[in-house]
Amino acid sequence: MSSSGRAFGNDPPHLRSIRIPGDGRCLFRSVAHGACLRTGKPSPSENLQKELADELRLKVANEFITRRSDTEWFLEGDFDTYVTQIRKPHMWGGEPELLMCSHVLRMPITVYMHTRGSDDLQIISEYGQEYGKEDPIRVLYHGYGHYDALQIPLGRTKLKSYVKR
Repeated sequence: MSSSGRAFGNDPPHLRSIRIPGDGRCLFRSVAHGACLRTGKPSPSENLQKELADELRLKVANEFITRRSDTEWFLEGDFDTYVTQIRKPHMWGGEPELLMCSHVLRMPITVYMHTRGSDDLQIISEYGQEYGKEDPIRVLYHGYGHYDALQIPLGRTKLKSYVKR
């Protein structure tokens, strides 16, 4: 196993975590990384990942504005202040940004988390199901504000047989 990733215990044996820098962009970096993998592109370098993350962040902020009537009610605080803040590269993203990422990319996103006390993963959220349910972008939420990308090696296309729910 390379130093850039970590294989998970016996179940699921073939998911691999791709470490993402914790620079305030981790959600956007993880999603951008996953989008590259999903479209058959190679894993982006750290610099390209950062550029793609910053581009995605700006598109997400614009998507909030486009969908204001649908999103304003579930954002904390003043909508305009929230959108202004989320444009800043050091601001963390969460569930609202994952939802907007799925719309911007027009791809499903599945969020996983470790099952307490084990290396097993469970799905905790799914976004963008209207864009399909097969081969989503996969991210791992660590529960303390950090996201990593998840990868299934080539040839492993049926994730459900590897992930406990």
